[in-house]
Amino acid sequence: MGLVARELEARGIATVCLSSAYSITAAVNPPRAVFVDYPLGRTAGKRDDKLNQRGIMLDALAALQEAQQPGTIRTLPYRWGDDDHWKDSAMRPSQRSADAPADDRVARHAEPQYQFPEDRDAAEGHLPRP
Repeated sequence: MGLVARELEARGIATVCLSSAYSITAAVNPPRAVFVDYPLGRTAGKRDDKLNQRGIMLDALAALQEAQQPGTIRTLPYRWGDDDHWKDSAMRPSQRSADAPADDRVARHAEPQYQFPEDRDAAEGHLPRP
């Protein structure tokens, strides 16, 4: 989103990115961002907690107005729980058994993978020829 935010900013539209991945956000360097130390996918607040969601949105909008330095990442004070135990399972896949991990992510390949042949054709049409 940081790349999109920079393009929007170049066209005169102010942006602020919400993030739950500080290091990735810092690497992408959006014009402005707020970091919420919540699980990925929960950046905008806790489910059914309208007060929490509203607080995050208001703080994000305030950061939009207050951040003067490009690349500013403001850490919001919200906590997911009383302690950080949630990070133990969020940062590593759980195990079904000793020899069968529950990690069900798609395997990585050295060669690009495409959903449709047309996608391959479009992508390869933009590659330089050897």
